[in-house]
Amino acid sequence: NIIGFDEEEKLIAVGDYLYEGSKFMFCRRDGNSAREDMLRMLGTMKSRLQSKPHGGLYYTCLGRGRYQFGNDSEELKMIQDELGDFPLVGFFANGEIFHNRLYGYTGVLILFN
Repeated sequence: NIIGFDEEEKLIAVGDYLYEGSKFMFCRRDGNSAREDMLRMLGTMKSRLQSKPHGGLYYTCLGRGRYQFGNDSEELKMIQDELGDFPLVGFFANGEIFHNRLYGYTGVLILFN
């Protein structure tokens, strides 16, 4: 995340350590794109399921939720609409871990079948 900038010095401050050769990207939070992407991924998951899930875990970033999907748990409703009604628990987090990186503005869905 960008945490500050200095126009005079032409510097940007980010909330992580950067080293020479570090890669980073700029992203813009966009609810419509997030919704389309989530529906695409849920469709892929659904096509791989042999039956309705017996349960699931969902971890999502604090920066998603109501900011991208509205105040009425639309993100969770999309999961239920696409995969059916099954026990689903989870929580909001400040980052999601994948391999050796910490990601933000992502959601992680684990299904038990």
